[in-house]
Amino acid sequence: MSVTASKETLLCMSLAGRPGNFGVRFHNHLYQQLGLNFYYKAFAPSDLPAAIAGMRSLGIRGCGVSMPFKEASIALVDELDPSAAAIDSINTIVNTGGHLKAYNTDYLAVAQLLETHNVPRTRFALRGSGGMAKAVACAMRDAGFSDGLIVARNEQAGRALAQTCGFEWQADLGSERPPLLVNVTPLGMAGDQADTLAFETAAIEAADTAFDVVATPARTPFICHAEQYGKRLITGDQVAAIQALEQFILYTGVTPTQEQYQAAAAFARGV
Repeated sequence: MSVTASKETLLCMSLAGRPGNFGVRFHNHLYQQLGLNFYYKAFAPSDLPAAIAGMRSLGIRGCGVSMPFKEASIALVDELDPSAAAIDSINTIVNTGGHLKAYNTDYLAVAQLLETHNVPRTRFALRGSGGMAKAVACAMRDAGFSDGLIVARNEQAGRALAQTCGFEWQADLGSERPPLLVNVTPLGMAGDQADTLAFETAAIEAADTAFDVVATPARTPFICHAEQYGKRLITGDQVAAIQALEQFILYTGVTPTQEQYQAAAAFARGV
């Protein structure tokens, strides 16, 4: 069912340093499938406070928040859901009559994927220390991972995240060869770093599982290398689809069927 935009159309948006099309395609596909009078658009804001103030004043219903705005947006909202307050990072804002409440659906997506992929609770190295890294590290900690290494060049942020979750910190991977490698940086993302490996080949070859949160492209150099070595794979488009579903429900109050969700995820991936 196609929906014609009108003055009653509710707008949703995403704010990202490098906007992709996954969320745009996912949300708008579901709006059309379900006959909902919504429209979704992605933006790369040059002024984050102004963008979120615009959300409030213009009555924009929902906002997805991506790297690098997951922490900086916290001071700009009115309320934090426990899912965001517990890890001090947000990825979703819902506007109800000018009241902005923030959530973190990344945490839920990561927790679900660790279970569905039956990832062993082994030692891991997680590269990154930003807002998304907080969500991933906290989800792993709460899922029973206790032997972890945060790899981050930003010592202050890396040490803080490691301390919060009870893990170790190093500026680089060095000689470590953990069974589970997790990339939570823009390395491999479409743009300037599209050809960059998140981990060196020797580390990928020694690992059992490769987990990359980069959604665009889903097949990053890290994932492609890991696939060549026959590793267990968790890709960023899987994270993006699950967290986008949770966002969709928060924005609309509607829960799609599993078939509708799968169709929207496939459409967003371009399948």
